[in-house]
Amino acid sequence: MGKLILYGFDPSIPVRPVKLTLAALQLPYEFVEVNVFSQQQMSEEYLKKNPQHTIPMLEDDGACIWDSHAIMCYLVSKYGKDDSLYPKDLLKRAIVNQRLYFESGVVFADAIRRTNMMAFCGTPVSKDRIDAIVEVYNLMEAFLKDHDYIAGDTLTIADFSLISPISSLVGYVKIDAAKFAKLTAWVKRMEKLPYYSENAVGAEIFLTALKNTNFTIEE
Repeated sequence: MGKLILYGFDPSIPVRPVKLTLAALQLPYEFVEVNVFSQQQMSEEYLKKNPQHTIPMLEDDGACIWDSHAIMCYLVSKYGKDDSLYPKDLLKRAIVNQRLYFESGVVFADAIRRTNMMAFCGTPVSKDRIDAIVEVYNLMEAFLKDHDYIAGDTLTIADFSLISPISSLVGYVKIDAAKFAKLTAWVKRMEKLPYYSENAVGAEIFLTALKNTNFTIEE
């Protein structure tokens, strides 16, 4: 196995799922902090490896891959002892992929990114952003209706991908346990993973920073 280096920032929502994946696979790696607040991702050295200047980025024996979903799929496909985290069965894999697209296209791009821009820029969070978060919870509840995990009956990288933003969105809208019983149970299930701290540490930093913005919600 080549030397694995993960470039990232603990509070980053896309970084935490990769750290969960590395922990689940019990892979040793070096973590290089890239503080996006001080623009370290824009350094000449970093741009040579990743012209998109994004985090996370994985370096495996000199080869660089970025985007959390691409990294997770790569890691489990190359280093997984079995295919449980990313099934080879085409239907099961398609469901995992759909959940990954849901995370990137709906949860992160719509609910997280746009809401964060308002909160961290001092702009009141609009009601439609809050509604978008609640809709994410509704969809997660539907996905979990008949299953313990987000893409079926077993843990997959889709769960890693989604627990990070969900554990961050609660800073805006807490999960109503009565209304979202399945979602609440799933969060508790994820929190019991022996390596859940790979998400919890960064989530706590994020939530503290969010609280310190003293954001408001439009009436």
